[in-house]
Amino acid sequence: MSGKLRCAIAGCGGIAQVHARALKNMPEAELLAFADIIPQRAEAMAEKFGGRGYGSLEELLDHEQIDVLHICTPHYLHTPMAKTAAELGINIFTEKPPVIDRGQWAELCGLGDKARVGVCFQNRYNGSTRALGGLLASGEPGKILGARGFVTWRRDAPYYTESGWRGSLKTEGGGALINQAVHTLDLMAYFLGAGRVLGASLANRHLKGVIEVEDTLEAALDFGDARGLFYATTAYSVDAPIIFELTCENVTLRLEGERFTRFWKDGRVEQEDFTVSASTVPGKAYWGSSHQRCIEDFYRCVRDKEPFMNDLPGVSDTVELMLSIYEAARGC
Repeated sequence: MSGKLRCAIAGCGGIAQVHARALKNMPEAELLAFADIIPQRAEAMAEKFGGRGYGSLEELLDHEQIDVLHICTPHYLHTPMAKTAAELGINIFTEKPPVIDRGQWAELCGLGDKARVGVCFQNRYNGSTRALGGLLASGEPGKILGARGFVTWRRDAPYYTESGWRGSLKTEGGGALINQAVHTLDLMAYFLGAGRVLGASLANRHLKGVIEVEDTLEAALDFGDARGLFYATTAYSVDAPIIFELTCENVTLRLEGERFTRFWKDGRVEQEDFTVSASTVPGKAYWGSSHQRCIEDFYRCVRDKEPFMNDLPGVSDTVELMLSIYEAARGC
């Protein structure tokens, strides 16, 4: 595929701004249009970034010829919109989560070769993540024995009540895990592969009567030779840096935000800081700094017809683990 890839964005909330800025920085992309059920939001995006605004995805697709659709809508719409675009041969780049239940996952996987589907698990592209992966690939750390993931963020009632869709199982699919901590779970599945849930629980600690999804979740996981511990809450006081840690035979590897620390068994402690200046990162710092890298790589893979790291097979371990944790925690 040669020339620019024509693209559009469905959903014009906060995360759409990040996608739009990334696309405007890419010479290989031509951002043509925006769609939102609140037409004024789509028109505001079009005025800010160029292109045209529409009041629905269907209207956009009736008027625009595009190669890639970015899906930045509420969770429950990701799979239906992906199916609509794929039926027209349009490639899809979707925000997380790609699905909210097993039915949607089956539908998404059933798209086959109709279109390329990429998922925005951008933290795989962080400098700290790549450095950790490179060290593991060298063999120096030895076998992975265990993994821990901790996400302690803050979400108060207005975050849910003012959105129109968050806090509802039907539209959000879940809470702290599927919405906030799934990126950290993705790192665990990315490095350790398919996992088995030993046990899980969820609770609503601070927003009882406001939301029906969890604000706190914990899970014990089995990755064969390694055990995993996962904890996520949105009941904390601030959005603290995530902690992701791998305990290996020769070293403990810890990511805290984008700081990468190695605690060697011989007593050495090494640290690298991959944090990007807040002034250069669109959106919120705790989203990670790598939306641009992830989107650029998807476009490169579409253009060159190469496999994309975050295609459906590439994220299947994460999705299966997320769904299995919810099933165990809900007693399904």
